Amino acid sequence: MNSRRRALQWSCSLLAAGPWLAHAAPELAELRQQSKAQMRFFSLLIYDIRLWSREPIDTQNWASKELALELEYARSLSGREIAKRSLVEMKRQAEIAPEQAQRWLQEMEAAFPDVQAGDRISGWHEPGEGARFFVNGQLKKRINDPQFARLFFGIWLAPQSSEPGLRKQLLGGRHDGP
Repeated sequence: MNSRRRALQWSCSLLAAGPWLAHAAPELAELRQQSKAQMRFFSLLIYDIRLWSREPIDTQNWASKELALELEYARSLSGREIAKRSLVEMKRQAEIAPEQAQRWLQEMEAAFPDVQAGDRISGWHEPGEGARFFVNGQLKKRINDPQFARLFFGIWLAPQSSEPGLRKQLLGGRHDGP
């Protein structure tokens, strides 16, 4: 009975500390969940996405802040296709030389495995340094390239995002400009 009571007290204290701690993946434990959204394609749920950070993130400051995006997949997808689509979305923000695009595609193919429903890929944006990618809580790849990191996270957070509604949800409904 004592061990059950202690487990219940520990669970309650964890919940009281904040909702972000109750469900945080190990790689996200030091951050707070700021927002969440869903990516749908023709009404099919592709993934849930959550924005994590230590401080509020908005349309003006996201590129200069350490943050993480956690994608929890609702269906099976090829890692190679995830990487290819990511590159297409990155090109919406800036022109990327073919040689650079090929290098980044190879890096992303190494970072993103084939996923099944329930798998999670978390990406940490490290401004001025690059990005780290975790798959189901395990570090998979680090890409030491600040330009790559800015364009990759810009897929969801930059004004050029192909999903402006999702961007608005992640950034708390804040609008660009005054």
